[in-house]
Amino acid sequence: MIGVFDSGLGGLSVLAAIARALPHADLIYYADTAHVPYGSKSDDFIRDRVLFIGRHLAEQGCKVIVVACNTATAAAVEALRQSLPDIPVVGIEPGIKPAAMASKTRYIAVLTTESTARSERLAKLIRLHARDVKVHVEPCPGWATRVETLHLDDSEFATEVADKLAPLLDTGADQLVLGCTHYSFLTPQLLRLTAGRADLVDVADAVARQVIRLSADCSKGQATLRLLASAQPEKLLAALARLDLQWLAERATASHPTENPVAIQ
Repeated sequence: MIGVFDSGLGGLSVLAAIARALPHADLIYYADTAHVPYGSKSDDFIRDRVLFIGRHLAEQGCKVIVVACNTATAAAVEALRQSLPDIPVVGIEPGIKPAAMASKTRYIAVLTTESTARSERLAKLIRLHARDVKVHVEPCPGWATRVETLHLDDSEFATEVADKLAPLLDTGADQLVLGCTHYSFLTPQLLRLTAGRADLVDVADAVARQVIRLSADCSKGQATLRLLASAQPEKLLAALARLDLQWLAERATASHPTENPVAIQ
């Protein structure tokens, strides 16, 4: 069993990558929707939630746990690893290294939450992997909430995103790092705005490859998917369809034909 969690819907992009890479694995997804978004929360609050959710997934029998949230990884992945020393814990971090390696202009931008933007973990990634590259960190407050509410095509939001990207593109950023898993679901909108001027850097597939390396015992299961949430769990199945992940919704309902998504506080 592989456990994946996020503050809300964003980690579904990582769950999808893992499900594609390990089509027979048994999966649990936990959305902490009672406390979304994490980006504006304190590190102490995020750490408490990460430890609670991680321990719950361990109790459910998960042999690998994926923190499918950049903010939670930055604030608490090490604490979770210390709390669960016998379970591999995979975090997710902005793709600074691949972006820096691919940049031709030597200028990259990181789109991220407020919490990740101020984290020492992000600063360390930049120091390690982008010493000879100019890195602009751009906090994007409210973007994760837009994904959570599935208001992705709102014209006012589209204008906000365009206004955020224009200065970055105009000053030469040729790699845009998606520093929040929620932002993966903005890819169609972002691609329209970049119009070939910059590449989007998403690390979901890289996380899936790491899970494969750590989960040999989990790769052969019954292809089940159990959905959990701390609030309004019934919205998870509906969101999968809206986010073009209907195939995951079908996997979940096939696994538990009489069971609705479960609320776990």
